Amino acid sequence: MKPVCVLGNGQLGRMLRQAGEPLGISVYPIGIDATPEAVPYQNSVITAEIERWSETALTRELAIHNSFVNRDIFPRLADRLAQKQLIDQLGLPTAPWQLLANAAEWPQVFSTLGELAIVKRRVGGYDGRGQWRLRPGQQHALPTDAYGECIVEQGINFCGEVSLVGARGHDGQSVFYPLTHNLHEDGILRTSVALPQPNPAPQQQAEQMLAAIMNALNYVGVMAMECFIVGKQLLINELAPRVHNSGHWTQNGASISQFELHLRAILSLPLPKPVVNTPAVMVNLIGTAVNHQWLALPLVHLHWYKKEVRAGRKVGHLNLNDPDAVALRQALQKLASLLPTEYQSSLAWAQQKLA
Repeated sequence: MKPVCVLGNGQLGRMLRQAGEPLGISVYPIGIDATPEAVPYQNSVITAEIERWSETALTRELAIHNSFVNRDIFPRLADRLAQKQLIDQLGLPTAPWQLLANAAEWPQVFSTLGELAIVKRRVGGYDGRGQWRLRPGQQHALPTDAYGECIVEQGINFCGEVSLVGARGHDGQSVFYPLTHNLHEDGILRTSVALPQPNPAPQQQAEQMLAAIMNALNYVGVMAMECFIVGKQLLINELAPRVHNSGHWTQNGASISQFELHLRAILSLPLPKPVVNTPAVMVNLIGTAVNHQWLALPLVHLHWYKKEVRAGRKVGHLNLNDPDAVALRQALQKLASLLPTEYQSSLAWAQQKLA
C-alpha cells in the first residue's frame, strides 16, 4: 500500500493519520514550509487538508506531481467565485449572487439581491472571518480592499443548515452519509446532529447535487456540501473539497469514518456505504481548556487536538452516539453542566433535534 502525504499538518491531517493506522496505511501530514527533501512524496499518493496554500519549495514540487489527487480542483474550489460559477453551470440551486467589483454597485446590489447582503472574500475567510452582513447604509463597514476580491450573496431566510458528506472513488462510484444538521454561531460551527434515518426527500436532493458536482469535477475522495434549508428545498451554500468539521461525528457514529473513507477513495480501496445505526452528536470545543470530567460520561468520546487554547480557536471536539435518543439527550444535559455558558444554547438545540 502506498503511503499518503497530506498537505497541511493541522487537526484534519492528524485525524487522517489516525485513520490510516489500523489499515496499515502510513499517512504523513506535512506543513507547507517543509523542505521537499524531508517529505517522502515521490512514491506517495498526495492529498490535502486545506483548499489553498502559498507557494513554497514544497508546494511547487507537489503542483507538478501526478499522484496529487484533485491537484487542479483545490485551487478552483478555494475561490468562491469559481464555486458559484460551477454551481450555476450545473443548474443547481444556490443563493442569488454576483461579483462585487466596486462601491458604486451598491444601489444595484440592494435593488437586485434585497436588503440583506452577505459579502464573502473569494479566497480565505472561514469560521466567520472575511465575511460581512450588510444592509443599506452599512456599506462603509466593508474594507476598501474587498472590492474585486469578494462575491455578494442574497441574505437567505433559511429555517436550518445541513451538510452532506460523501466520497467518490476513482471508478466514479459515490457513497454518502446521512445529512448532518448544523448550528453555527458567529459563523463558527458549534454543534452537529446526524440521524440514522434522515428525511428521504432532502437526502435524495442533496445526494443528487453532490454527486453531480463530484462527477463534473472528476473528483476523488471526501467532499462536503453545506446547504440552507428553505421550505422543502436545499440551497447550496459552500463546498469543501476535503474532510470536514461537520463530518467529525462519523469517527464514532458510523461504521467507517470520513477520514478512513477519504483514504479508501484516494487509494482505490473498497468504498462501501458507511452504516449509521444510531443518532450522533458532535460538539466543537472552541477556546475551552480540556476537562477530563467529560470522560466521566460513558457516551462521550473526546478528540483533543493538542493545540494551544485561544479564544475562538477549535481545540477539539466531543462525539456522542447511542441507539436510544433519550439516553443521548440525557447525556447532553449532563455534559452541559461541565461546559461554559456559551455552549448551553447549542446543546439545547441538539437535544431538540433528537426529540
